[in-house]
Amino acid sequence: MSLFLLFLLSLLSLSLSSPTERDLLLQIKASLDPDNRFLSSWTPYSDPCSTGSFDGVACNGQGRVVNISLQGKGLSGQIPPALGGLKSLTGLYLHFNALSGEIPKEIVSLSQLTDLYLNVNNLSGEIPLHIGNLTNLQVLQLCYNRLTGGLPTQLGSLHKLTVLALQDNRLTGAIPASLGDLGMLTRLDLSFNNLFGSVPVKLANAPMLKVLDIRNNTLSGNVPPVLKRLHAGFQYENNLGLCGVGFPNLKDCADSSKIYRSRPEPFKPNGLNQKNIPESADLPTECSKANCSSPSGSAKIGVVSGIVGVALVLTVAALFTFAWYRRRKQKIGSTFDSSDSRLSTDQVKEVNRRSASPLISLEYSNGWDPLDKGRSGNGFSQEVFESFMFNLEEVERATQCFSETNLLGKSNFSAIYKGSLRDSSAVVVKCIAKTSCKSDESEFLQGLKILTSLKHENLVRLRGFCCSKGRGECFLIYDYVPNGNLLQYLDVKQRNGKVLEWSTRISIIYGIAKGIRYLHESRGSKQALVHQNLSAEKVLIDNRSNPLLSDSGLHKLVADDIVFSTLKASAAMGYLAPEYTTTGRFTEKSDVYAFGMIVLQILSGKRKITQQIRHAAETSKVEDLMDMNLEGKYSDSEATRLGRIALLCIHESPYHRPSIDNVLQELSALMSSC
Repeated sequence: MSLFLLFLLSLLSLSLSSPTERDLLLQIKASLDPDNRFLSSWTPYSDPCSTGSFDGVACNGQGRVVNISLQGKGLSGQIPPALGGLKSLTGLYLHFNALSGEIPKEIVSLSQLTDLYLNVNNLSGEIPLHIGNLTNLQVLQLCYNRLTGGLPTQLGSLHKLTVLALQDNRLTGAIPASLGDLGMLTRLDLSFNNLFGSVPVKLANAPMLKVLDIRNNTLSGNVPPVLKRLHAGFQYENNLGLCGVGFPNLKDCADSSKIYRSRPEPFKPNGLNQKNIPESADLPTECSKANCSSPSGSAKIGVVSGIVGVALVLTVAALFTFAWYRRRKQKIGSTFDSSDSRLSTDQVKEVNRRSASPLISLEYSNGWDPLDKGRSGNGFSQEVFESFMFNLEEVERATQCFSETNLLGKSNFSAIYKGSLRDSSAVVVKCIAKTSCKSDESEFLQGLKILTSLKHENLVRLRGFCCSKGRGECFLIYDYVPNGNLLQYLDVKQRNGKVLEWSTRISIIYGIAKGIRYLHESRGSKQALVHQNLSAEKVLIDNRSNPLLSDSGLHKLVADDIVFSTLKASAAMGYLAPEYTTTGRFTEKSDVYAFGMIVLQILSGKRKITQQIRHAAETSKVEDLMDMNLEGKYSDSEATRLGRIALLCIHESPYHRPSIDNVLQELSALMSSC
């Protein structure tokens, strides 16, 4: 009886000591947001499953936490082990933050997890060894971090996995052949790491694989011919040791057996526990003790000679490539340098696709010519684009062969040059690498069609475009807008002469709203469009102080990961509508939210909208809201009305925000009373 009582007491003690899910969430908050700046709604006195009480947390019908969506929140802490206690969790979305530290091993106990998004952070350490325990995982996004170590062979146990994105880390070792066991895998991105060894044949035979990106590693050996079935979905540039027949820019593998025997092996069997060696490591097989235990002196000399020979060949090749690059530098231009003067520390970390080598753009070219006259079946005739098409010679002439003196700036996916056409008109040329464009050709062409259909007095005019097969780049040619962007007129000192008058500010607000309405409406062949990335930087000012929206429709042309990479900056500056963190979707009301933030910036003259500025607008304290550079030269009533419009536009709920049509009605009434 006493033993039974002791057993009951121990169970009671255990139940009392076990943390509740609210306790776990509070531990998670303390680790993710140590300064309590972004998760202030997570309090000990709230129910996590009550609507809106724990921002970004969703529960099931049994009151268990099943989803945590905190992407783009500005979190700067670490991922805590306490996450492992949320046993019903199916979705964890912590991407586009500034989280550091290692991925806790406790995360592998989340057996119900289907979506794990930890990309675009500052995570370090190795991928948890027992990640194969997450047998329900469908999407694993760990890209754009600082992860090290090898790829666990246990990844091959994730049989429901469809997307594995590990690009832009510091991963080493060989590609595990076990990845070929992933029968549902459609996209695998291992690019921009330090992987070596060969591409496993087993991986190449993965039945559902559509995209395999292994660019910018140190892989070598024969590329399995079956990968030709992926066409443009297989990207392999900047792996100098790879060879293969039928792959553009790869050397023939006729003498591949000699190459393999002479190169140093990444792993040696002697003294190693072979169960920890990746399956794709090139190990000797069918080797008896008689002919392996004691290599002859001549064999050793042959191996050493082979290694020295390969080293000499690689050295000569490197010197030749460097000399060739120096000769070609002026013509090619360093379009994607690692430096980026326009990126702030709040923006997404530099994408290495643009920093590896200025020669890389030449290697993307083969087979990419979406407007080739000889092609058919893409649903687009060349006549649709005829009046917009430039050739490469015109683009090079306009930019003086992409001269550094004409470089206006760089973003995380493009380089922008000022240029002059033959008719002396000033233009801006936006250079986008093919790898940053939509990979599906019909989507890419549809994006071009949308861009060419946009014509409005408050949108920057697209003059034309050029798809260069030789450079592997797309060039968009826009009218040059001389007076910079709206961002340059914020946080300025009066003596620099960039202070906007009150009437000009009202006119700019009105013009921005008209541009947004044009995008949102469907007219004739033009379909309704959401801008998705409105900001003061995207509002250009012409000679008549007329606002022109730039990059309208650009998200229809570039790849999704490029679009997502811009969201961190939008979130940091306050332009990203709060509902995006839970829905992951943009709507017309998302643009209205960004417009409201821009209005507050124009009124206050500040880049960063603080709670003080919001409070001044809410309480109609115009003197605290308005830009001091105006020195009182504005209308109190007009400023109050504009502040009220801005507050309606940035309402937390999209259902309470006005449509852009309603905003324009208010602004038209205000303009008529001026």
